[in-house]
Amino acid sequence: MRKFPNALVIMIVFIIISSLLTYVIPKGEYERITNPETNQVTVVPDSYHAIDKEHLSVFQIFLAIPKGIIDRADLVVLILLIGGCFYVIEKTGALEEGVVFLTLKLKGKEEVALVVVSLLFATGGALIGLQEEIIAMTPVLLYFSARLGYNAFVAVAISYGSAILGASFSPINPFAVVIAQNLAELPFLSGSIYRLLVFLAAFIFYMILIIRYANKNKIEKVDEKVESKENLSKESIIILGLLAVTFIILIYGMLELNWGFIEMTAEFFILGIIVGLIGKLGINGTSEAYIEGFKTMIFAGVIIGLANSISLILKQGMIIDTIIHGLFTPMQYLPKSLAAVSMLISQALLHLPIPSYSGQAILTMPILLPLSDLIGLSRQVCVLAYQYGAVMMDMLIPTNGGLMAIIAIAGISFNKWFKFAFKLTLYILGLGAIAIIIAVYMGF
Repeated sequence: MRKFPNALVIMIVFIIISSLLTYVIPKGEYERITNPETNQVTVVPDSYHAIDKEHLSVFQIFLAIPKGIIDRADLVVLILLIGGCFYVIEKTGALEEGVVFLTLKLKGKEEVALVVVSLLFATGGALIGLQEEIIAMTPVLLYFSARLGYNAFVAVAISYGSAILGASFSPINPFAVVIAQNLAELPFLSGSIYRLLVFLAAFIFYMILIIRYANKNKIEKVDEKVESKENLSKESIIILGLLAVTFIILIYGMLELNWGFIEMTAEFFILGIIVGLIGKLGINGTSEAYIEGFKTMIFAGVIIGLANSISLILKQGMIIDTIIHGLFTPMQYLPKSLAAVSMLISQALLHLPIPSYSGQAILTMPILLPLSDLIGLSRQVCVLAYQYGAVMMDMLIPTNGGLMAIIAIAGISFNKWFKFAFKLTLYILGLGAIAIIIAVYMGF
């Protein structure tokens, strides 16, 4: 049996497919306006028109590859420096010691451990859209999962998968629901009680599915020999405490200080240096650990950049707006409930060529809002359809560099991950569709 293509090959294949689509799909665009106060660009509804423009040349397509990586330079640097930071922490032995200590305390309570870890990552997804930051934590999560007797799929599901669930069903995700509500001219946190109830239902349903899979696919626990280490050293306590404080500062910075990737990168770089010195690695040892971390994360950074190249080709080929127009225009002829569910499905499909869900909100909401008003759907329902459909698809789409990087580090081929995550995602989207239909009938 032939080996399934790796993440790099998949990215190149999608770049080729995207390039071919620019020759097949008619070119068109919506008019756009810029808000002089916020500098935010929005689409003008009902302004779509076909355009006559030359196809991208072969050289322009190849240029999109380095341009895509350069455009995501801030995220690539974040991945490199966070990866280096975690490698430094790992070299001190604090992470292994902490994982061993935690799994000893949770012995016989493995299902509780899955729920607790999943809840932490779901909360991170809900608060700050946690996603790419998980790349650097993946080796630790794999070890933690193996210590509990669970495979790599479970490790990714309780971390990345939970973060995606939290981001999708969150009432306060600043990169999804907050942007969408702002574009819809809805008050901040409006409808949060209903969103929170659906989030809790989705999380419980998700955990039932994950625990059922985990228990059916247990593996032999690793490193049982180290179970004599029942106490953390003072250095490990300090290091793990600093790591926890770093994440608290990170959440505060993103929510209150408008932090981006640059600020996050600086914070973790500082942490890595401090931890290396506390862990007695010395200046040279700390720098060498950083170098090893860079080597480990460089492939993940390249995958992130290549994923962005796909989106860049579709934009330069002037077919993104055509795809949006083709997906959304027929909805005006559907009954309200069916139109709402169709919005969810269309947002899910659209996320393949537009892997940034914040960018997808800016592109689609100005088009969908007048359509919602026309057919009598509330704008809150329109936002629900966007956040459930678009964000949840980050579980599946190969154009999401974060997903591809994480499963590559976890040693999971994309076809195996897709087989594992497809039904899981479909079930959660189904729950989202039910929530949307209920929202329509209750006048949400």
